[in-house]
Amino acid sequence: MRLEKLQAYLKESAMKYEYYEDMGCGSIEFIHRGLAYHIWEYPEGEGADSNVKTVGRMDAYTEDYEEQILAVLKTW
Repeated sequence: MRLEKLQAYLKESAMKYEYYEDMGCGSIEFIHRGLAYHIWEYPEGEGADSNVKTVGRMDAYTEDYEEQILAVLKTW
């Protein structure tokens, strides 16, 4: 299982989400306040993309991407 910290936070916050894994990369989709959010992980060393910062735009996250995305979620 990948993106474990993010999944734990979403569970702890009682947010429903869907988790997928393909070729060793995790993906999370969830809805918050009627808006759809995505977190896509890339192969090891390539980071992740997510729209948690700005719903209409994907942002790239590199080193410690899980912590960076988690920090954004904690501001909600």
